[in-house]
Amino acid sequence: MKKHIPNLITLLNLLSGCIAVIFAVNDNLEYAAYFVFLGIFFDFFDGFAARALKVQSELGLQLDSLADMVTSGVVPGIAMYQMLQWSTGDVVPDGNAYEGISDLNLVPVIGLLITLASAYRLANFNIDTNQTSSFIGLPTPANTLLILSFPLILQFENGDGLHAFILNKWFLIGLTLVSSYLLNAKIPLFALKFKTYGFRTNAVRYIFLILAVCMAVTMQFIAIPFIIVLYVVLSVLANRLKW
Repeated sequence: MKKHIPNLITLLNLLSGCIAVIFAVNDNLEYAAYFVFLGIFFDFFDGFAARALKVQSELGLQLDSLADMVTSGVVPGIAMYQMLQWSTGDVVPDGNAYEGISDLNLVPVIGLLITLASAYRLANFNIDTNQTSSFIGLPTPANTLLILSFPLILQFENGDGLHAFILNKWFLIGLTLVSSYLLNAKIPLFALKFKTYGFRTNAVRYIFLILAVCMAVTMQFIAIPFIIVLYVVLSVLANRLKW
């Protein structure tokens, strides 16, 4: 019976992702983000449960990637599609269409590059034996947190300048291209897996967690993009300094 527990948790990740898709398609990116966060929570604990119960399996690995494809692949692509629609004037954040705007606008479709890049990364991850204790390229959940943070910033953070910056078409296109690149870049990134709890062997992890918590407390949703950047920067430094 215990061998099914991690797979059940993975299916909860998939369920959360499916609900997030429904909200994202209906232009409610706030609730889509909440269910994505819930899915990522389940995604973290399914692997933890499998290791703790010693029931890791090839089925679980494949199921995990399929669930991630929805939660951390399809949803961020749709979210970027919607934000690009907002930026080009096809719709506004409350879902109301502007009159006189042509329905034929291919610019928002660029956002779906995130979904394609996520699919490629997940497929490559399953056959790459070099990513057991660390990552090569940005993990899809981290990239999804990055993308879904921007609708939350628009929803909860005040500032016309900030909103105008986020809803700039070229910023969103640039973010799409950068995130799609980082997903499959040959950049070694540390994993938040503790084999031991000593500071010397986990210095980069402890530094990251402390700074991330401080940033989250002081900056709230605005902190999320900076935390992802911090993750990449610390990984690069850790590799160069041999932390």
